[in-house]
Amino acid sequence: MPLAPPPAPPAAARTAVPWPWQASAACADLPPTVVFARRIKDAAPALRACAACPVRHQCEQAVAPAESWFDGVCAGRLWRNGRPAALTSPTGSSRA
Repeated sequence: MPLAPPPAPPAAARTAVPWPWQASAACADLPPTVVFARRIKDAAPALRACAACPVRHQCEQAVAPAESWFDGVCAGRLWRNGRPAALTSPTGSSRA
């Protein structure tokens, strides 16, 4: 007889914040499409939020963007494949 799958966790457990500091993050209410954007113009709201975020250090430690090949905004930077993306071109204009 096949084993039944384990019961799903209660809804509260599925939506719980993994790290307590995340609730204090300036980006907590931003949509994932903004936080995990790869283009500067799409990531701009998250980058602005990071500028005044009280948990930037905890964010960078938890995400470890360079080690995790992260794409998106973390600790005030836009990351692509775990590398900080250049936010401006040599002429000073934003790159998408």
